[in-house]
Amino acid sequence: MTLVTEFLWSYVLVVVLIGLGTAFTVLSRFVQFRYFIEMFRVIKGAFRHQPGQVSSFQALTLSVAGRVGAGNIAGVAVAIALGGPGAVFWMWVIGLIGMATSLIECTLAQAYKVRKPDGTFRGGPAHYITRGTGLKWLAVVFSILLLVTFGLAFVALQSFVASSSLEDAFGIPTSVTGVALAAIVGVIIFGGVRRIASVTEIIVPLMAVAYVLIALVVVGLNVDQVPAVLTLIVKSAFGLEEAVGGGIGAALAMGVRRGLFSNEAGLGSAPNVAAVAHVPHPVHQGIVQSLSVFIDTAIICTCTALIILMSGVYTGSVDDGVVLTQMALGEHLGEWGTLFVSGALMLFAFSSILYNYYLGETSLNWFSEEDRLFTNIFRAGIVALILWGSMQDLSTIFGFADLTMALLALANLTALVLLFKVGMRLLKDYDVQARQGRVPQFNPDDFPDLDIDRAAWPQEGHTTEGR
Repeated sequence: MTLVTEFLWSYVLVVVLIGLGTAFTVLSRFVQFRYFIEMFRVIKGAFRHQPGQVSSFQALTLSVAGRVGAGNIAGVAVAIALGGPGAVFWMWVIGLIGMATSLIECTLAQAYKVRKPDGTFRGGPAHYITRGTGLKWLAVVFSILLLVTFGLAFVALQSFVASSSLEDAFGIPTSVTGVALAAIVGVIIFGGVRRIASVTEIIVPLMAVAYVLIALVVVGLNVDQVPAVLTLIVKSAFGLEEAVGGGIGAALAMGVRRGLFSNEAGLGSAPNVAAVAHVPHPVHQGIVQSLSVFIDTAIICTCTALIILMSGVYTGSVDDGVVLTQMALGEHLGEWGTLFVSGALMLFAFSSILYNYYLGETSLNWFSEEDRLFTNIFRAGIVALILWGSMQDLSTIFGFADLTMALLALANLTALVLLFKVGMRLLKDYDVQARQGRVPQFNPDDFPDLDIDRAAWPQEGHTTEGR
């Protein structure tokens, strides 16, 4: 399994992710840069939503809850430890071109979403694969991989990371953390997607802002090191500087792997969340989700990288990402810096569990037609999994999840290639209306050849989302 995983990440996905991300960027006329300011204009109207619906902003925070997690604290540290400082540069590259990939996949998720009897929406790769390509077998493969990777493995892993971190920092037994985490998550997930979205809408901005503020303090205390650190990152990325972990090859491989693990662009996970939002045009949510990739990679991951590289501890032999980040922040700010990492990781892990649960539920519901009994059994299983995961050493599960995540990405990227022309048509429709000075509105009648659920796109009420 290890050999297959290493082959996929070191050779196949490096080429596919960078190649397709670059192609999407060029063919969309650099959409992530053209609409960078537009991202913030769209966000202004993203807080408003129809009664009973999930707003665009809530969908954004739910996806950021998944993207901003252990990958930002532990993943970046592991990338630096094993791939050298240059891995950060390749994480940036994957993030920037991944913004275009994320925009395409989340736009497609919106276009092919379906409306449920309770008024909520469901969508994602399984839906756009089935309705857009007709390859139901590929949708089945994707859904199984999504359920196993996020709905099961990552839920247990996040519980393990959070409980072990609190035990190391505060001496709290893992069983105590597991029980508390399971109880809180259980109350939230049995309330459905709207309750999950309302919780992440509060937690995610607070934890992200707090982490960025701490990083700014560190940068302020070491501002004279910034030029040297940035130079080190760029030189190491191209093998021009002696790098820990084997030079440019290791930097590239680790940057791509941890970059995808962190921002999830092209992985097919975020589109499941993007589809639940009520927006006037599919591209609106594509733009919003593209911004979430920028927040994750350009801001949060960079914060962790600067904290570590300005401390110098990355040159040691530590390969535990949490420990490395704790050591680095502890060197900058003392003991309370170490405690802050544990607290931040707990919140990141908590929000990621909610996100991972929702992805698992989405996958299960695609198979079961949202059978309430199945859903409630799955929710109870998640609560038990959190409790079990908090008291286990799950390092072997991480290796398994690395493999399934690679296969998940390949399944979704295959669908994106097949549906790229559809994505470009939707983007062109948005571009034309935007150039006319209008708030773009999606009319499914303009796309009669696409299998679109008309009930998910009523023409009235969409103007509540403004730019």
